[in-house]
Amino acid sequence: MFGAVLRRRVLLSTTTSSRLALARFYASFPSHTVVKMPALSPTMTSGGIGAWQKKPGDAIAPGEVLVEIETDKAQMDFEFQEEGVIAKILKEAGEKDVPVGSPIAVLIDEGTDIAPFESFSLADAGGDAPAPAAKDEKKPESESQAATTTSAPEPPPEEYASEGKLENALNREPNATPAAKRLAKEKGVVLSSLKGSGPGGKITEEDIKKASPGASPAVSTSAATSFQDTPLSNMRRTIAKRLQESTQNNPHFFVSSKISVTKLLKLRQALNNSGEGEYKLSVNDFLIKAIAVASRKVPAANSAWQGDSIRQYNTVDVSVAVATPNGLITPIVTGVEARGLESISAKVKELAKKARDNKLKPEEYQGGTISISNMGMNPAVDNFTAVINPPQAAILAVGTAKKVPIPAETEEGASIEWDDQITVTASFDHKVVDGAVGAEWIKEFKKVVENPLELLL
Repeated sequence: MFGAVLRRRVLLSTTTSSRLALARFYASFPSHTVVKMPALSPTMTSGGIGAWQKKPGDAIAPGEVLVEIETDKAQMDFEFQEEGVIAKILKEAGEKDVPVGSPIAVLIDEGTDIAPFESFSLADAGGDAPAPAAKDEKKPESESQAATTTSAPEPPPEEYASEGKLENALNREPNATPAAKRLAKEKGVVLSSLKGSGPGGKITEEDIKKASPGASPAVSTSAATSFQDTPLSNMRRTIAKRLQESTQNNPHFFVSSKISVTKLLKLRQALNNSGEGEYKLSVNDFLIKAIAVASRKVPAANSAWQGDSIRQYNTVDVSVAVATPNGLITPIVTGVEARGLESISAKVKELAKKARDNKLKPEEYQGGTISISNMGMNPAVDNFTAVINPPQAAILAVGTAKKVPIPAETEEGASIEWDDQITVTASFDHKVVDGAVGAEWIKEFKKVVENPLELLL
């Protein structure tokens, strides 16, 4: 089924002498098809090979995961859409920078003998494809927002996060193989202190052995300095590239405001109590909704730079920064202006779980009209500034809540009351948003957060 099509395509693209050689070559193998490195994002030109979920001799059905692929945006499962049997794996786990279109495996029809493919090589399959040129990263609505949110964003704390949502990077499950976890327990090695050398930064047994008591550390040419070099993943390269481009090409300006969340916290508690465990709203859910309200009142902030025009969006799709073991990614809560708080909370939970499990589809993290990054889980972070996600024109950075003394007058005289406050800082692209517009957006955001009943309308 597959072999005839493959042979026909190859023969049409080669010289006469090559055709004869290839015809003789393919005649020596049963009918088969070559599985190639897929393009799992619009800007992906090459990828890394993660863990293979199938081995030679295993059958695969449409929709089953064949292999983990490290793209320029995330670590993703490659779900194959054909049925057959894996005859040969041409690219082993851990290989980096495999060009899109390069052969990675060979598939045969069920019932076909795989023995002839033991000698089948990458060269036999045509060798690696030439690396394609990167696609234009300025296309308005198709680009990933995964890599440009903040210089060091982290997920919100429990009081700021839906259950199982933006998980604290210090507390999330270590990115380690099961064997490595068992060995670490035996050796008394703390996994959170290690950087993995495996695919996607995964901690391996070898990493545990090197970190075990008595193991010799990697030492630089200076005997007094020890260090560990971690190879860059495709995702980390993209993060670095897009962060640099954003700061170089987008004139950032920042607008900060201290906002009372006392009423919001009381409303959140009341709603969660009335939900009787059916849902658990986070402060971040309220802030995402408040972004939509402010963006509808000041739509110029909910815009994108197009090079020769400015696109103003009619819907508010909020990119939410989520830290995963493989790096930062920003899944998108679409149509926030039309969602209720419960819907926002459920969607963020769903997307965050997919992000941690490398199950996000490209359309779930590419696009967005405005972003939020919340460091509220870290009590040391009063405020910070975030880097804009181009082509978006705005991102909101949220610090932790603090108890602030407020002078008050009572019948007994002057006294002090305590108010819960957060400091938010919005970063705007000055090419798109003027200073007065940015200030008006913050004003509307502050107004609705401090009067949270408006978020229920």
